[in-house]
Amino acid sequence: MNGLKITLLMLGLLLLFSGVGYLVGGQNGMVMAFILACGMNLFSYWYSDRMVLKMYRAREITEGDHPRLYRTVQRVTTQAVLPMPKVCIVPSKAPNAFATGRNAEHAAVAVTEGLLEILNEDELEGVIGHEIAHIQNKDMLIGTIAATFAGAIAILGSIARWGAIFGGYGGRDDNRGGGFGLLVAAIVAPLAAIIIQMAISRQREYKADAESGRITGKYEALATALEKLHRAPVRMKLDQRPASAHLMIMNSLSGKGLSSLFSTHPPVEKRIEKLQKLYQQSIYQGYAG
Repeated sequence: MNGLKITLLMLGLLLLFSGVGYLVGGQNGMVMAFILACGMNLFSYWYSDRMVLKMYRAREITEGDHPRLYRTVQRVTTQAVLPMPKVCIVPSKAPNAFATGRNAEHAAVAVTEGLLEILNEDELEGVIGHEIAHIQNKDMLIGTIAATFAGAIAILGSIARWGAIFGGYGGRDDNRGGGFGLLVAAIVAPLAAIIIQMAISRQREYKADAESGRITGKYEALATALEKLHRAPVRMKLDQRPASAHLMIMNSLSGKGLSSLFSTHPPVEKRIEKLQKLYQQSIYQGYAG
């Protein structure tokens, strides 16, 4: 079901981009905006692991540096049948974790010192399973594709706004929507693109939670870990690094109500509820088997 939702959301981004491109500059404008967005996001995608790890001052470790963490990552990676990623520790008391890298061969899993202090063995394994699931599901690639389309729509929206200011757009081609088309291209479409992009991110978080349980069998432990992280008094300074907020297992910027539309993560309560349901299903299937 998550896969279908993500496919529909990605299709929505594609259709939105096509429509806005036509409204602003026809086929040529659409192609130019897409090429520009691709260039920006491909650079980020290719160098993401180095940039993010450096941003958070993450230190790569070996088994001898921190046996507990290294062996947990090794165990979960083996269960997921993936290459061993880099294992890093972030010098922060805020409990959090993230995975980065353009593919499984160039991946890294990082956790903070604060997370290692508050989670027990099973909870740590559940969290690592979540991050390994992101690598397994190629979430960095999916996120980059979504960001490319959202970025291209934002570029087209900027072109439309500048065109309106200098009189280069609007009214010139009534067949492309005139003033209403300008309004859609400049304001409505970029906003809709952000909402769709964030919805894709939230669905990836749900899927990574579920995959973590499937890989490790630690549905309940992951739910407990999320509760601990949610209630932790110390937070990562994600407001200073919004570009990397979607990578974290716990985003302090997550909101409720209308603000949740712009959140990269689902509400913790819903994630825990889904994990508990999956745990009950796994027990039932075990009995049935």
